[in-house]
Amino acid sequence: MEAVYIDPHFNLVVECKDGNRKAQFELYKLYSKAMYNIAMRILNDADEASDMLQESFIDAFLRIKEFRQESSFGMWIKQIVVNKCISQLRKRKFEFLSTEEVDLSEIPDEDEFNEEELQLQVEEVKKAIHMLPEGYRIVLSLYLLEGYDHEEIAFILKITESTSRTQLLRAKRKLTDLLTKIKAKDI
Repeated sequence: MEAVYIDPHFNLVVECKDGNRKAQFELYKLYSKAMYNIAMRILNDADEASDMLQESFIDAFLRIKEFRQESSFGMWIKQIVVNKCISQLRKRKFEFLSTEEVDLSEIPDEDEFNEEELQLQVEEVKKAIHMLPEGYRIVLSLYLLEGYDHEEIAFILKITESTSRTQLLRAKRKLTDLLTKIKAKDI
C-alpha cells in the first residue's frame, strides 16, 4: 500500500488560487518565519533576507495557479526562497574555491565532525556559521540545515558535486576551528 501525503494547508492554497487575499495572508503567516530563517542562513544579511522573503512570496502568489499541489506548499515556497537567495548571491559574484588543488580521494565520505564533543550552545554555533566565508556557509547551510544532498546543491549553485563536497569539508573544518576559538573566547 502506498502512503499518501495530504498537505494540511491544501484548502488555503485552493483559496489562494481563487484569489482570496485572506488565504494568502494566512499562508504568509504560517511560513514566513521559517522562510526568513532559510534566507538568513543563506544570505547572512537581515535586509537581504527580508527582501528575498517578500520577493519569494510575491512570486509564489503570482504563480500560485501553476502550483499543482503534488508537494506541500511549504516545500514549494522553500524552493522558491532558496532559488531567490542563490540568485541574490550570484549578484554579489561570490566564488567557490577551486578543487583543482585538492586530492578528492582524500575527502572521506563519512563526517569527521563530532557534534557530541563540541557541547556548545546554539548561539555560539550560529555566530560561527555567520563567520564562515560565503561559499562555505551556503553549502553547509544547504547540506546540514536544509537537507539537500550534494547533487542538489551542485544543481542549485551550478557547481560540481566534488566542489560541493570539498566546500562542505572545508566548511566543517573552519567551523570546528571557529567554535574552538569561540569557546576559548578568542573571538
